[in-house]
Amino acid sequence: MNFSLLVLFLLPANNEKGHWGFWAHKRITRLAIYRLPVEMKVFYKKYMDYLSDNAVNPDKRRYAVVGEAERHFIDLDVYGDSALAVLPKHWQAAVQKIGEDSLRKHGIVPWHVQAAASQLIAAFKDKNISRILRVSADIGHYIADAHVPLHTTRNYNGQLTGQEGIHGFWESRLPELFAEGYDMWLGPVIYRKDIAHDIWKAVADSHAAMDSVLLLEKQLTEGFRADKKYGFELRNNVLTRMHSREFSEKYHRMLAGQVERRMRASVQMVGDIWYTCWIDAGQPDLGVLAKTGCGQPEQNPEAAEQQNWLQRLLDVRPEPEN
Repeated sequence: MNFSLLVLFLLPANNEKGHWGFWAHKRITRLAIYRLPVEMKVFYKKYMDYLSDNAVNPDKRRYAVVGEAERHFIDLDVYGDSALAVLPKHWQAAVQKIGEDSLRKHGIVPWHVQAAASQLIAAFKDKNISRILRVSADIGHYIADAHVPLHTTRNYNGQLTGQEGIHGFWESRLPELFAEGYDMWLGPVIYRKDIAHDIWKAVADSHAAMDSVLLLEKQLTEGFRADKKYGFELRNNVLTRMHSREFSEKYHRMLAGQVERRMRASVQMVGDIWYTCWIDAGQPDLGVLAKTGCGQPEQNPEAAEQQNWLQRLLDVRPEPEN
């Protein structure tokens, strides 16, 4: 009991609201499923609830599984202004040039998406239902995280510029308020012939938007009454301090569709990568798997990974508050 209380005390507030927010990750996953061809949709729709619910598992594992935290981001500014030009696009080349410890310290999301794609191809080839679903949910999460501008900088929560809380504001508060009005019709999936190129392009696009995320929030704050920037809302029966609706609406307008564009790009790439991995695996008959599969897959897929709660709790980059 005492140990449990200690863990709960040390965990950051709103730890379920990082990296696009739980609501947004689930929505991205569900929308990606509807883009799939019928040969895949028959399987993915059967397990839609499972995939949606487990799309947030990587965030839940950040404080429990060694090596999980660095899969969600990459601090490009650590590598200088030419980071996107000088960083090797494939993992082994990057390890040889920079070293694995340094890479992991500053985030590995574009390399890990490539590794996860290889895992999904293998799962399709093996026709392993549990593994297909687990890796599909995981890779969807990492792809979506790569589309968040603040996942590409050391100033990930505005802590270096006096803008603490902007992380959860951009990726949780804004989508929850406004995503119902987004145009998310993207058409059918396409085959991605170069996953490495495309995930790095997503990271580059996110990083290009990062300055606007910070600059526009600072400009709005400077001209906004301090007592109007935040308000209180009832969340899960708890009165929670949040960015006010008025401030959120003005910031969302200043961003001029940025959040919608990044969410659309996330949905597009998640569906495309699932489809690409299925094609590269030889297009196994998922209809048969949908018929033979029964129940829900196991809920503890990371049993093979080493866990060290307190070590990760103290070393992992903290989740930004919503």
